[in-house]
Amino acid sequence: MKKLMFVDDEESIRLLYREEFEEKGFNVVLAANGEEALEVFDGEQPDLIVIDIKMPGMDGIELLKKLREKSRDVPAILCTAYGEYKQNFETWASDAYVVKSSRLESLFEKVNELLSQKEKQ
Repeated sequence: MKKLMFVDDEESIRLLYREEFEEKGFNVVLAANGEEALEVFDGEQPDLIVIDIKMPGMDGIELLKKLREKSRDVPAILCTAYGEYKQNFETWASDAYVVKSSRLESLFEKVNELLSQKEKQ
C-alpha cells in the first residue's frame, strides 16, 4: 500500500484528503505545517507528498526545498488555491502543481501518474 503525506494548515482539507485517499486504498499521513512535516517525513518515509503553498511559518516552497535536501526521490505535488504561484520558478522543484478544488479528480490523477512513473524508474 502506497503511503501519501499531505501537508496543509487547514484541518478540514487534511481530513478530506485522508478520507478520500484512504477510500482509494492509500495509507495517509498528515502534517499541519512545514515543521511538523519535516519531523513526520523521516519517520514515515512517504512514497509521495502533497504540499499546500500558503501556510503560516514555513511556506510550502520552503518546505519543498528542505525535503529535497533530504530526498530527491520522493515525488512532490504543490497544491494550492492560488493559481499565480504556477509562474513562480521556485515551484518548478515540484513534480507537479495542482490548483486546489473540492473535486479531487485532478489530484488523484496526478498522484497516480507520479507513483506509476516512480515505479518504472
